[in-house]
Amino acid sequence: MRRFARVALLCLGCGVCSLLYGLSQLAFSLEQGPGGGGGGRERQARDPAAPGAWRPAGSAGRGEAGTGRCKNLSVSFWNSYWMLPSDVCGVNCFWEAAFRYDYMKTHPSEKMHLAVVACGERLEETVTMLRSAIIFSIKPLHFHIFAEDQLHESFKDILDEFPYEGKVNYTLYPITFPSESAAEWKKLFKPCASQRLFLPLILKNVDSLLYVDTDILFLRPVDDIWSFLGKFNSTQIAAMAPEHEEPRIGWYNRFARHPYYGVTGINSGVMLMNMTRIRRKYFKNDMTPVRLQWGEILMPLLKKYKLNITWGDQDLLNIMFFHNPESLYVFPCQWNYRPDHCIYGSNCRTAEEEGIFILHGNRGVYHDDKQPTFRAVYEAIKNYSFGDDLVHSLLQPLERELQKTTHTYCGRVYKVFIKQLTKSIRDLYARRSKGR
Repeated sequence: MRRFARVALLCLGCGVCSLLYGLSQLAFSLEQGPGGGGGGRERQARDPAAPGAWRPAGSAGRGEAGTGRCKNLSVSFWNSYWMLPSDVCGVNCFWEAAFRYDYMKTHPSEKMHLAVVACGERLEETVTMLRSAIIFSIKPLHFHIFAEDQLHESFKDILDEFPYEGKVNYTLYPITFPSESAAEWKKLFKPCASQRLFLPLILKNVDSLLYVDTDILFLRPVDDIWSFLGKFNSTQIAAMAPEHEEPRIGWYNRFARHPYYGVTGINSGVMLMNMTRIRRKYFKNDMTPVRLQWGEILMPLLKKYKLNITWGDQDLLNIMFFHNPESLYVFPCQWNYRPDHCIYGSNCRTAEEEGIFILHGNRGVYHDDKQPTFRAVYEAIKNYSFGDDLVHSLLQPLERELQKTTHTYCGRVYKVFIKQLTKSIRDLYARRSKGR
């Protein structure tokens, strides 16, 4: 019996060695490429964040060359050894994979992905949002910009002039909906607004994504909200803030004719997503006892509730998370601070304590005089020139403008608008002084 076990063990060892040898030879052939000498390395490298994405000429951001790809691609369940591109090293990636697993668990992708959907007269507003994301962020950013065709050249001209080469890349996409129901989705709430529902299906190779409306301004690094991904438990797939803090002025709990999440609903203007989990999840629903995946549930939801929803895709998200509350991570109101948090009196306690982290100027408040406090912040960031001193060119002029708004409810708490901004500027200069 012992002799048989030894023979079996020996055969098993020989089999493993043969398998490793075969894989090594395959790696070598991949590394050489057709024609030997690493042929295929001159091929234009696709953006690993969005392979196959529609990309007009010149729409790829800077720094997209395939340098350092051996550091970024390793063999795994998703990167099968035989599926690596021909311009990616083979042997090194294969042997490296086993040792990089623990590293990848503790060091998420260095690039942060941010998506926005822009239609109509939203070019300036979107660019201002992107500028605010760039100013304070630490890790590199990749912008996924979904826009009407006539806006693409304007976006390209502006973004290519941004001075942060190597830190910022972008990809432009057309507005696209499922062909069989495109008309219904386009007219839902606002033109293009429901595009965000299809991001997990379009950006199939993006693992995690921060979606924001065009009227968002970042007052601290994007890195900080991105870090919430690491706080998700095993069931959570997305993060949003409540629609209201005060139920007495809440919209959903007073007027909604459909299910909604929690006490006052959720606002989808800032939506952090683990899109890999979203694509894999089967959602409970009130249409069928069978759980449905993301791509299967959207159209049935629209058909059932289209006569009962007011805020379009946000209402559909509320319905989905009403039935799947365990899947949502809720972050505090200071991460999605809107006029409702101050126009009837201050009701976002975390902003009062720590300041506003992300400003959301919905209701068009950046472009009229109804809420001059919000408009002052927007104008300050829009007019700031990259490279200028942030204290003298941004913070001090903004504070002077905010002091003129104290006749409004939001103006009475104007210091919450600059509390975090002041800290972000101080932290930025501290990092620069240390050479980071």
